[in-house]
Amino acid sequence: SDVCSSDLLELLNRIFSDFDELAASRGLEKIKTIGDAYMVAGGLNEDLSDYSAAVADMAIAMRDLLRRDFSINASHLEVRIGIGTGPIVAGVLGKKKFIYDLWGATVNTAQRMEAHGVDGEVQISQVSFSKINHRFVCAGREPIELKGKLAVRTYLLRGLLAEAGR
Repeated sequence: SDVCSSDLLELLNRIFSDFDELAASRGLEKIKTIGDAYMVAGGLNEDLSDYSAAVADMAIAMRDLLRRDFSINASHLEVRIGIGTGPIVAGVLGKKKFIYDLWGATVNTAQRMEAHGVDGEVQISQVSFSKINHRFVCAGREPIELKGKLAVRTYLLRGLLAEAGR
């Protein structure tokens, strides 16, 4: 069924407000929303030493929130999440409508992980996998071609290792 624009805005507001709480509870920074996209980053300050794990944990929580809490996600929307790990450039450009933003290959990789991902899943880069595989269960995928790169290995983030044994 079609969702009218005010209903869609109300739905996104509920979801993004919960995402804001997930980010704050993990010491992560919400950067911005663009339409139905939500950008968060870790490691922008010195307070969080294992930001890769915090981002992975938030991604799982986001995915699971939408899968399980239909008081927030009454339309049963599925999320596609992409994670990239590495250096970025952050700041504000221009003279009007100041907006803090992030740039660089890591941001592009995260966007491509999302764009080439699977509905309802969290796809991560090889670099991200190398940072978190000691704490999280990940499933390897066949290499995929990303814009401007040869075929790259990606992984689907499944959950915490401690939860895998349950």
